[in-house]
Amino acid sequence: MTRRDRSNDPLCPYDAGAMGWTRREATHLLWRTQFGATEEDIERALSAGLEQTVERLVTPQPESQSFQRSDHLLRQIAEDTGNIQDLKAWWINRMLHSANPLVERMSLFWHSHFATSNLKVRSVRHMAAQNDLIRGEALGHFSVLLSGMARDVAMLIWLDSNANRKRHANENFSREVMELFALDVGHYSERDISEAARAFTGWHVRNDRFWFNRRQHDFGQKTVLGRTGDLDGEDVIALCLAQPACPRFLARKLLHAFVTSDPGEEDVDALASSIRRHDFHMAPVLRELLLSQLFFRQSVRHALIKSPADFVLGAYRATAFQANLQQSARLLARLGQDLFAPPTVKGWEGGRLWISSSSLLQRTNFVAKLVANQNLGIINEPKGSDQLVQHYIELLLSGRIDETSSARLVRYVNEADRQQGTGTRGLIHLIMTMPEYQLM
Repeated sequence: MTRRDRSNDPLCPYDAGAMGWTRREATHLLWRTQFGATEEDIERALSAGLEQTVERLVTPQPESQSFQRSDHLLRQIAEDTGNIQDLKAWWINRMLHSANPLVERMSLFWHSHFATSNLKVRSVRHMAAQNDLIRGEALGHFSVLLSGMARDVAMLIWLDSNANRKRHANENFSREVMELFALDVGHYSERDISEAARAFTGWHVRNDRFWFNRRQHDFGQKTVLGRTGDLDGEDVIALCLAQPACPRFLARKLLHAFVTSDPGEEDVDALASSIRRHDFHMAPVLRELLLSQLFFRQSVRHALIKSPADFVLGAYRATAFQANLQQSARLLARLGQDLFAPPTVKGWEGGRLWISSSSLLQRTNFVAKLVANQNLGIINEPKGSDQLVQHYIELLLSGRIDETSSARLVRYVNEADRQQGTGTRGLIHLIMTMPEYQLM
């Protein structure tokens, strides 16, 4: 693309120097790439600048020794007990404390994309192995991840792959590959599904491992997506990746997750071109997206409804709350985001579906319990009601509040009993129950 054309490209780099790199831009970036942000996180990003912050997010960072110890211990507990609640606690600890928050965020994205539920798999070991596979390629190559999923034991159990035999091909996996993993509805035929199912025959599980059962594999001629031959599962995956619909499908889902619930076709086209140009390598794709004018448009800021993970873990992070991991896992489930148990093969559709009268009440109840808990870490409070209110408006809402509401909060703090800390706790409660706090 020429320099002249580049000005109309949605992925044209955002000029932080000319357009502004303030707390609000830094907060916007962090809210979309990790689960909430502390005051320290925001100041670090503000000081480092846009390019250095994005580079840190997309580049593997060393984990602290304390994190490695807690991570190992929690994982060992999950494997020893075989209790999925312990595995959920392990993952929530990673979401909160890993030095690689974007990896964890993308791991949750891919977990929903390749939706697999332990309610059917019934194995902490297999669900953990799938989670490891996802994390290993969270910012890596989608082609490697898709191929790995075709051999993943949890996925094979989830989609009944042992029932996929030469004389009776089971279409579960081939349908999911095309409809939900790579292409989307409308970009394949029913014959493509049935022929692809034959290509995956014999891809079984034996002794808790992937097993290519040659006796049950159909070695005959097949025609899938316009190509004919003795095709196997890897051929089908390669054919899906080669379709123009594949990068567009991924682009739309990434835009839904990171930018807006209603992406324009030009934006989808631009990101799809980036995905194809980078050969499905997610790190450079996300680098380009996060540095783009598209990502920082005013119209996309505060435009995504917080998922339960964003809402709960973001509240923990902003208030330095020492969370009970098991209780947090149960809370996320009640709010509609049960880790390792997506509701359907489509995963969590999110958006407006995150909010209902019931879930909104539960979010409000969570905030009330949070601010009443002694583990709430209110540190280095600004002095003076005006400064205190402005501090939490910026930290929790990124400044998105009108002057009338701000004045009401100041009056509340002035009238509250600051000696017992009720003013600050009450202020946080009021802000976190505002409609604006549901958005990021």
